[in-house]
This record gives sequence, C-alpha cells and structure tokens, in this order.
Amino acid sequence: MEERGMNARIKALRKLSENTQAHIDMERAKSETETYKKYEGELSIPELRAQVLKDYFSTKSLYIGDGELIVGEKGNEPWAAPTFPELCCHTVEDMHVMNDRDLISFKVKEEDYKYQEDVIIPYWEKRSIRKKILDNMTPQWKDCYEAGIFTEFMEQRGPGHTVGSVKIYEKGFLDYKEDIQKALEALDFQNDPEAFEKQNQLRGMSIACDAVMVLGKRYAEYARELAEKETDEKRKAELLQIAANCDVVPAHKPQTFWQAIQMYWFVHLSVTSELNPWDAYSPGRLDQHLNPFYEKDVEEGILDDEKALELLECLWVKFNNQPAPPKVGITLKESGTYTDFANINTGGITPDGKNGVNNVSYLILDCMDEMKLLQPSSNVQISRKTPQKFLKRACEISRKGWGQPAFYNTEAIVQELLNAGKSLEDARKGGTSGCVETGAFGNEAYILTGYFNLPKIFEITLNNGFDKRTGKQIGLETGKATDFTSYEDLYEAYKKQVKHFIDIKIRGNNVIEKIYADYMPVPFLSIITNDCISKGKDYNAGGARYNTKYIQGVGIGTITDCLSSVKYNVFDKKTMTMAQLMEALDDNFEGHEDILNLVRNKTPKYGNDDDYADDIMQDVFHYYQKEVSSRHNMNGGMYRVDMLPTTCHVYFGEVMGASANGRLAEKPVSEGISPEKGADTNGPTAVVKSCAKMDHLQTGGTLLNQKFTPNVVAGENGLDQMANLIRTYFNMDGHHIQFNVIDKQTLIEAQKHPEDYKDLIVRVAGYSDHFRNLSKALQDEIIERTEQSFN
Repeated sequence: MEERGMNARIKALRKLSENTQAHIDMERAKSETETYKKYEGELSIPELRAQVLKDYFSTKSLYIGDGELIVGEKGNEPWAAPTFPELCCHTVEDMHVMNDRDLISFKVKEEDYKYQEDVIIPYWEKRSIRKKILDNMTPQWKDCYEAGIFTEFMEQRGPGHTVGSVKIYEKGFLDYKEDIQKALEALDFQNDPEAFEKQNQLRGMSIACDAVMVLGKRYAEYARELAEKETDEKRKAELLQIAANCDVVPAHKPQTFWQAIQMYWFVHLSVTSELNPWDAYSPGRLDQHLNPFYEKDVEEGILDDEKALELLECLWVKFNNQPAPPKVGITLKESGTYTDFANINTGGITPDGKNGVNNVSYLILDCMDEMKLLQPSSNVQISRKTPQKFLKRACEISRKGWGQPAFYNTEAIVQELLNAGKSLEDARKGGTSGCVETGAFGNEAYILTGYFNLPKIFEITLNNGFDKRTGKQIGLETGKATDFTSYEDLYEAYKKQVKHFIDIKIRGNNVIEKIYADYMPVPFLSIITNDCISKGKDYNAGGARYNTKYIQGVGIGTITDCLSSVKYNVFDKKTMTMAQLMEALDDNFEGHEDILNLVRNKTPKYGNDDDYADDIMQDVFHYYQKEVSSRHNMNGGMYRVDMLPTTCHVYFGEVMGASANGRLAEKPVSEGISPEKGADTNGPTAVVKSCAKMDHLQTGGTLLNQKFTPNVVAGENGLDQMANLIRTYFNMDGHHIQFNVIDKQTLIEAQKHPEDYKDLIVRVAGYSDHFRNLSKALQDEIIERTEQSFN
C-alpha cells in the first residue's frame, strides 16, 4: 500500500522536479523584444507592458508532463528560467558565469549566447531598468553600494513579496474585465487631471486580463489534443478534466477544489512572468481560501482527503519547478539560492478572529511532510486560539530536520499591521511572505528595498567614516576611535553614521521607486491587488490600498556584541585601551590572543538574557527602527524595518575586517535577530528572552534561527518542550522562530562528502536549501551555530 498521497504519480513528478537542472529559457526574452519593436511608441507604457505578457502567453511553449494534474510552467518546461532583459540585460560574460559556476548554475544553450549578443544586448542594454538605476544613483550611493553598506533589491529584479487575496477564488478575469470597463466609463476627463493616465493604466489591465485567459484557453485546447492521442483511459479522463478546468479558470471563478488550485497557479505564473518580482507571488492563507471548495466537493462526493492531498502535492511540485530567476554580482551574494520564496501561511485566525485551523490546514501539513521540497516555503501561523494538536503536528514535522515549517505568531502579525495603520479586518487577513515579512494580503504593496549592514557601519565609525576595504571616505568624519572619551560619545557617533547611510539609501530608493512607476508598471499584478482598478493606478505607482517600503537590518547580534565589548572592556572595566583594541582589529587578532579571549569569552553577549548586552541591542534597534520608520515613500506610504538576511549576512561579513566582538575578518555576521554564533551559552529559553526584548511589533518581521540536535527534541517530551518554547516566545510577542534539527558532525561529514548527502536540507534564513548548494562560508556559518539544549 502506498503512503497516503505520495503515490506513484507524485513520486515520479517529485523525482523529475528534484533531478532537473536549472537552465535559461530565452522564449520570453525573444517574444518581449519582438513586442517592443512592434509597439514601442505606439502603445502607452502600461498597454505595452500588458501586451508583452499577452504575446508571450499567446506563443509560449506549453507543457503538460506525464501524470500532471495542475498545468503551467513559467518557461518551456520544469526548471526553465526565463530572462527579463527589460530589468537586467545580462552580458555574454554573465551568461557564461551562470552556466559555469559550481553553485546555483543555469545551463545556457550555445545558440542562446549568440542570440543574447546579436539581438538582446543591442536592443536592451541601454533600455534596461538596471542601467537606468545605476545611471541615476549618486557617486555617494555607488560608493556605499560597492562598500557593502547596503544592497539594492530592484537592481536586477522587480518589486515583489506580494500575496494574493481571496478575490481570485470569488471572480474570474471576465469579471475583472467588467470592473475595469466600469472604471474606464467612470473616468472624469472634465475635472480629473490624471484621467488620461488612468485610462492608459486601465487599458493595460484589460489587456493583461486577456493575457491570462489566452493561456487558460490554450491549455484547455492542448489538454484535449493530448487526450485524443492518449491510449490509457484513466489518463485520457484526467486530461479531459484538466481541459474542463481550464475552460472555467481563469476566465470564470473556480467551482471546485481542483479548479481553485489551478486558478491560483495561472495567477502565480502571470505575476512572475509579467516582471520577475523579488520573491515570487504567494498564495497567502491557502488553507482558508481552499477550505470552502474542499467542504463543498467532499459533501458532493467528488473529493476525498486522498485526492485533495494529491492535488496539493501536484501544486507543491509546480512551485519547486520554478527556480528563482538568475542573479549575478552582489544580488547573487545577497540571495544565493534557487528558492523563489513563495511562502504559504497555514493556521492562524479567520477574518472574524476565530481559530483558523481547518481540514485543509492538516492536509497542507501532511503535504509538506511527505514532499520535503525546498519550495514552496511553508509556515504555520500559531495563535493563542490554535489547537495544541496542530502546533505539535507542525513541531513533529520540523524536528525531522529539513527546516520546515517555520513558526509565526498570529497575534504579533496582526498587531504589527495595526501599528502600521491597517484596519483590523485587513490585518486579520494578513500574514507573512518571502522570509518573514508582514503584509495585508491582497491589499498591500510591501516592497523590500535592500539589506542594511549595521555592523559595517560601526567599523566605519571606528575609522572616522573611512572604509579601509575600498579606500574611500564614505561616512561622516565623527572622530577617530581613540578620540572618544566615553561610550556615550562613541555611540552618538555611530547613530550619526547610521542616519547618514539611511539618508543615502532612501534618496536612492525614491529615485528607483519613480523609475518603476514610470517605466515598469505591472498591469496584471494591479488587477488582483485591491484598489488599483478603482484608483486607475498601477501597483508600482501606489495603486494598492497600503504602500509600504522596507529596509532590512542585518547583523543585530554582531553589532550588539561589538558595542558591548567596547563599552565593557574599554570604558567600564578598562581591561584594554581603544588603541590596543584597534591594533588587534587591524591585525585580525593575530598576536593579540589575550584581547581575543577577553572580547570573545569574558564579555556580556546578546542571547543570554543579560541586560548589559540586551539593553544595547534595544538601543541599536530602536534608533534604527525609528530613523527608518519616520520616512515617507513616494507612493503615499511609510518605510518600515525587517530584521532578516537571506544569505546577505555572509556577504556583509566578506566586506568587513575583524570586529570588536572577536569575529574574524571576512567571516559572516549574525543572521536575522539570532545571537552571534557561539555567543548564546545559556540555552534556548535565555535566547528567546533576549530576543523578546526587541520591539517586534514595530517591525514588519524578525527572523530567529535555533539549532537542536535530534536527541534534544526526541520523544513526546521533546515535542512538548519544542511546542512550549514556541508558545513562550510568542507570549512575549516574538514574531517568528524556526529550527535546524541536526547534529554538527553530520554537517561536517556532508561538507566533506557532498555526494553522500545529496538530499540533506537545512534551514538557512527564511528558507531551506540543499546543504550541497550552499557556499562553504554559509555551510561553515550553519555548522558553527550554537547547538541548544533544554537542560
């Protein structure tokens, strides 16, 4: 007897997805180039962008794999990655690098190098958004970017992190076209100075409705063609049902559980084919969206749990078939993974505040447990109303050691959204996407703009605004390290530098925001984001109900321990002078073992429930948070902070010398809000107490990693301890926690013999990845994370 759900069909689809090499697919780039050559200057920019999607969907290769029940790929087949030359026009050298690199490679066909060189580069090189951005940044911005003070999310990809609302399950795209037509008819050309601009936007949205319906119609026809040739009666019936599903969705609202999943998938493909958002579109509260279809189908006798699980597992394969679009340079360093961060929220509460766990919630847990795929990222929202049975089932999956699900605090999410000005109804419908980022699903454009290197800024402060790595004066001249006579003076200088670099980052962001609003509207995404149609305004130009921009702080553990070290050793205990410490840092602590021992082992550290260090963490966090969150963006919303790194904590460490906490040059800084590796010596309860002193409710998300050996969470007692730790942290308003459950020796062996550990998956930051796909620096960082115990 097959394990429930993971039947022969799913095993075959999963195996194909796991074993297919990522490769570049030029179909979209070719189609887009032809569309621009034909229509540029004739159509308005919103109409042109929509026509690009429609022409691609009208001509792209269709793929229905053996046994598939959910259809559609972004490229011409699984693991095909289209390129987006309008955003980032890759050089031929870029493509060789993508093809040849050992990790996160994308294979390129020989003829595609030539097409890139002869057609794509001549047309797109000077038109691309990447060029527009870099041409319009100040020398100051470029110096900071080069130095690793911050990164820029939109330099190679469009704004992302958006999550769907329930509306795509309640109406089809013919209904959306009606809404758009009514909005067009209501335009006031007598009194509204923006009426003409709104007309162009709405016409673009109408074309984008046609685009997704063309794709659905073509898949219906293709499934029927395959059915005619099919000799297996069972498969013939499946293909005819796929065709029938595609007759309904996306033109009309879905009627069944199967159609609801297919509807979501067509929407997902449209969003991610339209522009290449930074972090894919996500289905949001999938269990709550699908449950009405599940209940109706079960009642009508056309669905049981086995079939429902099989359909969910087909969807999981679809997510896993879509590698994140290829990245190069700094953007690759900040997010070096195939994972595209579609994140599914399960559990939590309903829009009326009741327990949100339902039958589909448990099916989704079973699905993630059986599939063990990198994508989609799966999380559980844990509310005070969440049944303990659901929490323990999620812990049971997590302790199997592949990093999913992550755990999120529903009450914290709702309060974060309320604090950011959302209505209670919209807040309760919200959740997290990407890694840990909070948003009002379906109602908000919440756009991450880049990582911000908090420890590097302290290094700059100690060197009077000078960056030794690039040899440039990039900061303010706030004084030499040896000139400061008190910790307070040094900390004031650090704060001035932080503000200085935030100013530079936000000036750049405001220009980039305008570039996207003017040149890269997203008519399809605008259709399915509430209020864009009624406003006649694009998602990238402030059309959503709420418009938020984020800057993600990185290295809070490292900067806290650095400041603690200087305060404790130089100013309070006077165990060393600032001159001695600076000499040790310049020498990477070589020949200064006594100082290294003091700063590493004899100094208060964040993560141990020690107020000496934790108070410093709060000071740094509060200043950073207030300085960012006081700023308006160009789309009528506000800035907020997240505290997360993806893989940027490795890159940010690479651009730094040794740190005052004993971190050696070029080693990673701390990730998320986790303590520095090895600094948290008082157990997991002390860690969560330290982390809870941060005001999570003033953020849009924080990320906490914890690592246990399997024996620590074994048995019923281990499961209870794990569940209790989560509840305890969430009762203190912690936002998120996730676990690696693996022993250090296994990771060391996997690093030495990757061929023997091909299936080993670990939690990196807000996502899981194959250990073999991580850089050595990132592998080392995970190996060195503190192994916690409840003893």
